[in-house]
Amino acid sequence: METAEAILELRNLKTYFYTPEGVVKAVDGVSYALRAGETLGVVGESGCGKSVTALSILGLIPQPPGVISGDGIFFQGQDLTELSNAEMRRIRGNQISMIFQEPMTSLNPVLTVGFQIAEAITEHQRLSRKAAHERATDMLDLVGIPLPAQRAKEYPHQLSGGMRQRAMIAMALSCHPSILLADEPTTALDVTIQAQILDLMLQLKDETGAAIILITHDLGLVAETCDRVVVMYAGRVVEEAPIEEIFDHPLHPYTIGLLQSIPKLRTSPREGARTPLQEIPGIVPSLHRLPRGCAFSPRCAQVFAPCSQQEPELQEVSPGHFVRCFLHPGKP
Repeated sequence: METAEAILELRNLKTYFYTPEGVVKAVDGVSYALRAGETLGVVGESGCGKSVTALSILGLIPQPPGVISGDGIFFQGQDLTELSNAEMRRIRGNQISMIFQEPMTSLNPVLTVGFQIAEAITEHQRLSRKAAHERATDMLDLVGIPLPAQRAKEYPHQLSGGMRQRAMIAMALSCHPSILLADEPTTALDVTIQAQILDLMLQLKDETGAAIILITHDLGLVAETCDRVVVMYAGRVVEEAPIEEIFDHPLHPYTIGLLQSIPKLRTSPREGARTPLQEIPGIVPSLHRLPRGCAFSPRCAQVFAPCSQQEPELQEVSPGHFVRCFLHPGKP
């Protein structure tokens, strides 16, 4: 919520989808800020609104059925929701880039990888075709793809999953953006490639000065890479805090449940051969039929009377630590 030196600020962002079954409140009043040069983790189960928030920032929500409203999405002081499509195209992929969740469906299967990276460079940097292709090859080399000149001539299906993900990172960073939105950048990759991709992202962040929003449900990943964490549930922010605070002093029952569900290694023979995973009972509710009051109340072990009557407000309980829960009413 603190906005000092913020390069990006979401203010009461709402993204609703109007369907025959009802209004799906995918993002419902989300507010947070991204500071220059930091890595912000956005975590939560599938269906909590993390990816829709990122797509809303870039204006990639189909309208209709989607409608983006609220008090604005401010990038370097400019409200992105007030820009035309042509103005957004100048920012999208240039100043704000995104690594999409599944590179095989995000890359065009009938165009070479090099052509697709060069196309983004030509559009935003106004370079010649030859210069753009040379930069595309350089970017593939930068992200650690062997034989980059050869790979640039190949199609997505000819690359491994790790190489496709690296190609997506190369495309996202080809115009040296100020902000990188990384939506599950290591999904479906083996652990060795995951580590390489993360090291690469952080290295390029240090070299280019880009700020990163890392969207994930992997709290281990967050612990290794992020400066602050935003926890989302059912389209809303339920907790926000610096990384040390969220792991040392989690407050919202949902955040505590996420942390307790992290697999733990056995440290002694006395603990037995297996340590059962702790789970959060139930599932994320349907976003067009949310329960009355706190959306997490049907799954919460600490629920009490007010929880089913009204939605708690997001309040600051300590410097930089915000929580949406009646158990923690905030500072007087």
